[in-house]
Amino acid sequence: MNILVIGSGGREHALCWKIAQSQLLTSLYCAPGNGGISDVASCVDLDITDHIGIIAFCNDHGINLVVVGPEAPLVAGLVNDLSAANILAFGPNAEPAMLEGSKGFTKDICAEYNIPTAAYGRFSDIDKAKAYVREQGAPIVVKADGLAAGKGVILAQTETEALGAVDFIFDGAFGEAGAEVVIEEFMTGEEASFFAIADGTTALPLISAQDHKAVGEGDTGPNTGGMGAYSPAAVMTEAMCARVMKEIINPTVAAMAKMGKPYSGLLFAGLMITDEGPKLIEYNCRFGDPECQVLMMRMKSDIVPLLIASAKGDLSKQTILWDEKAALAVVLAANGYPGRYSKNTEIQNVAAAEAARGVTVFHAGTRQDDGKLLAIGGRVLNVTARGKNVTEAQRSAYAALDKITWPDGFCRRDIGWRAIERENI
Repeated sequence: MNILVIGSGGREHALCWKIAQSQLLTSLYCAPGNGGISDVASCVDLDITDHIGIIAFCNDHGINLVVVGPEAPLVAGLVNDLSAANILAFGPNAEPAMLEGSKGFTKDICAEYNIPTAAYGRFSDIDKAKAYVREQGAPIVVKADGLAAGKGVILAQTETEALGAVDFIFDGAFGEAGAEVVIEEFMTGEEASFFAIADGTTALPLISAQDHKAVGEGDTGPNTGGMGAYSPAAVMTEAMCARVMKEIINPTVAAMAKMGKPYSGLLFAGLMITDEGPKLIEYNCRFGDPECQVLMMRMKSDIVPLLIASAKGDLSKQTILWDEKAALAVVLAANGYPGRYSKNTEIQNVAAAEAARGVTVFHAGTRQDDGKLLAIGGRVLNVTARGKNVTEAQRSAYAALDKITWPDGFCRRDIGWRAIERENI
């Protein structure tokens, strides 16, 4: 079959890499792709906001399945338009994708259906938002309601910081995403990522991961789109995963179906594992990035039948096999990220990094130019490795990363530290 993947990041490279292994595949395309995706798929210059153009490409090239990687086209209704054109697509329609498109929407569903999460308030009036901050005190969490590329969350340790965060968001720091703010109780515990795939009425659990959002070592500094990830997350025991399915994932899928907005696609729950149990931080309506990279490294099953079953609305016959080994991904980012950074700087020796056993380098912000690999984004490469445990996977990933020559990039040197502390004990 012919498959089109939408997107250009490390997540999409990982998806293309995995789909390319399928026995069902005839031709694989990616729009627009990147400098690494071109090794496993044909990259096509399509504007992912041009739904008519994407539909025309699908018709011209006999596309049997479209896999939508990023959240923005999902929230914008690309799957709706593909379905209307009788093109099978993996991912939720725009209405259920509001689970990621609006944090307030998700919080309201949690409140109505008793899904455990932090206490909250949602505001479109700056004075009322500030009054809520003063009433609740600090620490407290201030979020832009809409899509902000993973950067619209501010953890305020003091009331002054929280009030400043409210001003920052309402002043347009995140554009339209900040037209409304959600202010939440500060939860204490350990964060983890949990993934499930849904078909509109039921959900099938995948596996857990843990990412590192902060730019600095020790999880310090401003949030980014993610500086690294590993799987499995030790805090997500078999019992904890069962609780997440029972208390969070299944009630959400049932709620969306009851609302007439059935959820089909990947459901990514950002969790806080508290003394009281798992609580939902927020939902994403697509694979995480860089969590997708470690999930794809551990998935032993053919992913294509799973994607098709979800898109067609029947996962009942699907099972998934996973590699027992751990996987860990380290993000190489451009100097200055998540702030200003230079583009079109040359990267060398990526092939040397990938020559190591069990290592794959997934590209995010790269392009090929006359035989040279150039960095064009903030997060640029994901050096990903497998190992018998997280300690071994980390060792392999950094050994491979150190073979890459890129003076204009940096990485965190402590990806996986929580898991490694546990393993050392």
